[in-house]
Amino acid sequence: MQVTGRILVVEDDELIGSMLVRALKKAGHKVRYENTPENILDIIVSWSPDIAMLDIKLPGKSGLDILSDIKEQGMKTQVIMLTADDSAETSVKAMKLGAIDYLTKPFNIDEVLMVLAGILEKEKLRDEVSYFRKQCKERTQKEIIGNAPPTLELISQINALAIAGVDSVLLTGESGTGKELIASQLHRLLSKESQAPLIRINCAALPESLLEAELFGHAKGTFTDAQHDKKGLFELADGGCLLLDEIAEMKVELQSKLLRVLEERSIRRVGGHEEIPVSVTVIATTNKDIPKEVENGTFRLDLFYRLNTFLLHVSPLRERQEDIMPLAEYFLKEYNHRYKRSAIKGFSKKSQKLMLAYEWPGNVRELKNIIERLVVLKHPAMVEPRHLPPEISLTGKHGSILQSAGNFILPPEGIDAEELEKSLVAQAMELSGNNQKQAAILLHMKYDTFRYKLKKHGLNR
Repeated sequence: MQVTGRILVVEDDELIGSMLVRALKKAGHKVRYENTPENILDIIVSWSPDIAMLDIKLPGKSGLDILSDIKEQGMKTQVIMLTADDSAETSVKAMKLGAIDYLTKPFNIDEVLMVLAGILEKEKLRDEVSYFRKQCKERTQKEIIGNAPPTLELISQINALAIAGVDSVLLTGESGTGKELIASQLHRLLSKESQAPLIRINCAALPESLLEAELFGHAKGTFTDAQHDKKGLFELADGGCLLLDEIAEMKVELQSKLLRVLEERSIRRVGGHEEIPVSVTVIATTNKDIPKEVENGTFRLDLFYRLNTFLLHVSPLRERQEDIMPLAEYFLKEYNHRYKRSAIKGFSKKSQKLMLAYEWPGNVRELKNIIERLVVLKHPAMVEPRHLPPEISLTGKHGSILQSAGNFILPPEGIDAEELEKSLVAQAMELSGNNQKQAAILLHMKYDTFRYKLKKHGLNR
């Protein structure tokens, strides 16, 4: 079906102008005709033509002057210049000013229609790409929560890969950063069909022989109990995505077979001879340092180069401080809905301050689990410091030496135990709002013992 559009014709020769208008209308275009340059810019603003066909020689103001004004004002209307002068100098000048094409009188109508169709097709494609980019961004931002610079950069990269339609992506990042969420988002954006499969497999969960059979399938008679041909995950994921979780755990011998699939886009079942074509986007994830694995000889360099073409790194939560509270609010809303709770309304300023100061070694997964536990077990009206786990609530002067509740790591330079105790008692009082009983609970002390410590360090005044 031919693309049609809104065409503005500005031509002082009424015979040529009327001929153009008849031909364009017959082809299905909406046409407006003007024979003078007066108010042309106002007409373009109000009527928004896709293309303006301007005669170079107009009474009072030349078509080149109008073209220059259109470009200076940033109007989106494309311009075709019309002239009886076919000299190179004139055409070069028009193109330098921003004309998209140049037609010489007398016109061949078929040629005119072909030029218009080509321009409109490109504009339609540009609009579709722009719309798709916008949709990608909106859909991605609905799934990926946060406004930290690394998060916004990641969203931008995901959208770029979705537009390009890549066939393999490597996701790197610490455990718990949300690589599976990114993989799911890539699947939605890269898959051409809404029902396209996303199949996951953990490369560390199976021994090499079983993993190979899972990925590529096997032919009848390959094993003792192989009574018939079996499709592998590559065949089952055809038309969609295959997520290879923890790909660095895959043995080197199997990595070479994976590389062959990525290069040739076909698989051969274990024990089989037939080449089976597959159209699968491979998304691989790892929390390891792949270049170091290459150095150690546990990861193939050629496979790394193949996957590294499109690499997305998911930053740890400690490097995305701006994401912490938006994620916490999102999980709070999610778990309130899941467990039909409505008691927790949010986080106090003190608890927010502590959450922002915490290192989050377990990343987003740790944050998610903590919020779920708060909703299920505590559900206070507002999350205060005393509701948070000790590893967060004791973040402060000596918080960095607290590995987990009750387990301290002595730094190489040593520490003043009295000063540490005094600091913890003072922080407990601050976090509890000077409630001695609550402060004692925070430090897992008996009330009388805590009062003694308070007096000992001169903190009871």
